[in-house]
Amino acid sequence: MNPKEPTRAFVLVPWLKTAEQDARRRGKPYRSQSARMEEAVGLSGAINLNVVGQQVAVVAEPRPATLIGDGKVEELKGLLAELEVELVIVDGHLSPVQQRNLEKAWNLKILDRTGLILEIFGERAHTREGALQVELAHLNYQKSRLVRSWTHLERQRGGFGFLGGPGETQIEADRRVIQERITKIERQLETVKRTRELHRKTRREVPYPVVALVGYTNAGKSTLFNRLTEAGVFAENLLFATLDPTMRAVSLPSGRKIILSDTVGFISDLPTHLVAAFRATLEEVLEAEVILHVRDASHEETAIQKADVEAVLASLGLAGEKATEPQRPIVEVLNKIDLLPDESHDAVMNAAARNPLSVAVSALTGEGVDELLSLIDRLVVDRGILLHATLRPDEGDVIAWLYENGQVRKRETGDDGSTTLDVNLPAAAAGRFEKRFPALKGRVVARLAKAAE
Repeated sequence: MNPKEPTRAFVLVPWLKTAEQDARRRGKPYRSQSARMEEAVGLSGAINLNVVGQQVAVVAEPRPATLIGDGKVEELKGLLAELEVELVIVDGHLSPVQQRNLEKAWNLKILDRTGLILEIFGERAHTREGALQVELAHLNYQKSRLVRSWTHLERQRGGFGFLGGPGETQIEADRRVIQERITKIERQLETVKRTRELHRKTRREVPYPVVALVGYTNAGKSTLFNRLTEAGVFAENLLFATLDPTMRAVSLPSGRKIILSDTVGFISDLPTHLVAAFRATLEEVLEAEVILHVRDASHEETAIQKADVEAVLASLGLAGEKATEPQRPIVEVLNKIDLLPDESHDAVMNAAARNPLSVAVSALTGEGVDELLSLIDRLVVDRGILLHATLRPDEGDVIAWLYENGQVRKRETGDDGSTTLDVNLPAAAAGRFEKRFPALKGRVVARLAKAAE
């Protein structure tokens, strides 16, 4: 049996003149038509749709019934039939009424930007938390679609027993079922969050600082994560390739270790309830001691993408004037420099050199990655106590204990067979060390750990 052919899709980008004019008047960046279309086609490709046609529809004023106006609806009807389109992707937010009217006019399934992103989330999320987050966001979206659009559900069914009365309409019943499921998922997510908090507490007892990768979707975060960790995390030229937090230990040039966290990519015009639904996925960012903002330096709208990411970080309380979280370094990682022509490449390298919190890299070729690791090494602060100990050749049990319970930052062997260690220990482990090896008290120097010199 032949595998099912990919769904034939048509991408429609409504270009709202009023929105563009408003953005220009306020001095805010506004995406070009070509960039909007490129991203919309990229989103469609992320779930393996066969995009057979695309068009930008310039809209002077949004129409309440169809968004794009009856004339454009009629014009597209023949084109969609000619191309044998099965699904239309509208790169904008459709009201339930607009979606219903377009589906009736074209006799086709319609997905707006929110619906498409949810489909991608559904395919990409693999962990229990990711799946729950997707279902929660999908149910909230579906619940909003029940508002006037599902007229075929507007029938009543009788009450049960003592309830009496005319009974509830089908739409009310469906809304109740959805709300019950939402409540159940929210409870399950609270359990997942508590489990993750326990894991974070465990990590806090280990002297490994957390460093989080953030960035616009498809900026190359997962490729950089693979380069730094050699973890082989799924990384392709797809939007939203990563939807589940992934964490790995990485050794820095000094020998110290960090925990590197890869996160879901950010994107423009993401509905508020989607950002809220995925906040738990971004909780690792709140725990990070250093944040790496990975940017696609080769993209024509890299500055606009940067603004979108910074807006999400600000909503998490991590950046901006109203930041609520403790300030931490945010390193700008200018990625994909291998795609830049020589002149632009030199300009990006010079810009990065002028900013102490910026590094130009190619996650694909490895260029600049050593400089990035060195910068992280300078920024992260070890937690706990740093012990400096000189041990005799017969004190191998002490050395083994230190390796098992701490992070050895430096080791030297003397001519007499002695071993000198600099070991980072959590405060609790330092206390256990003192009780277990009291005879070493005079030969061990302890101080609070700090960032690498």
